[in-house]
Amino acid sequence: MREIVFDTETTGVFPDHPEEKERDRIVEIGCVELINLERTGREFHAYINPERGVSEEVVRVHGLTGEFLSTKQKFGEIAEAFMEFIGDAPLVAHNAAFDQNFIYAELRRLKRDLPPAERFVDTLQIARKRFPGASCSLDALAKRFQLDRYGFDLAARKGAGGHGALVDARILAEVYLQLKGGREQRLAFDVADAETAGAAILRPVEFARRQPRPAPLPPRGTEEEAAAHAAFVAKLGAEALWLKVAS
Repeated sequence: MREIVFDTETTGVFPDHPEEKERDRIVEIGCVELINLERTGREFHAYINPERGVSEEVVRVHGLTGEFLSTKQKFGEIAEAFMEFIGDAPLVAHNAAFDQNFIYAELRRLKRDLPPAERFVDTLQIARKRFPGASCSLDALAKRFQLDRYGFDLAARKGAGGHGALVDARILAEVYLQLKGGREQRLAFDVADAETAGAAILRPVEFARRQPRPAPLPPRGTEEEAAAHAAFVAKLGAEALWLKVAS
């Protein structure tokens, strides 16, 4: 099954502001392709000219200044490549409604068809059902699943400009895999392997008998210790296990 995990960075939180000049826009989009919960290595990434200013408060989150973005392509110039990449696959995002609203707003400006709402999969809702009452932010989930073991620099995300659409999409792809039990699924046997493993379990265990030494090892204890040991064993009676083992 093909799925697209994606994330967006924006100028703010109001893509449908009543005043057009105040409407927030997408400034970065990152997508990661999954096939059967496995990353294929195919990705889509673009920085986007929002055609408006970017506040300092927002720049502190993703580090993308208006000056940097002013030289990038507009959404209309990357829209075709983006739509071709996502195809008709389910679209997986964290707090998907936020990203969905921005994608819809950008596509409406271009008078393009919108992906059906049922294509969007919200990992935030999945996480809240699995971990009720716990923090389910992307950072919290990345820490819970110890994604630093897989090479993700989680500490860098805490600083200014630590968030990025492609980096977050890669992290979310691993979180989604964990939420769906993907790593456990990969440990499962296929049918043939299961039959082989089952036969191996039922096969009786065979212990190889060790050959006796050509000559016994010399005792390492002193004569006094040997005498004390013999006296102790004699007190145990004729049924002492030591006498049976030693015979």
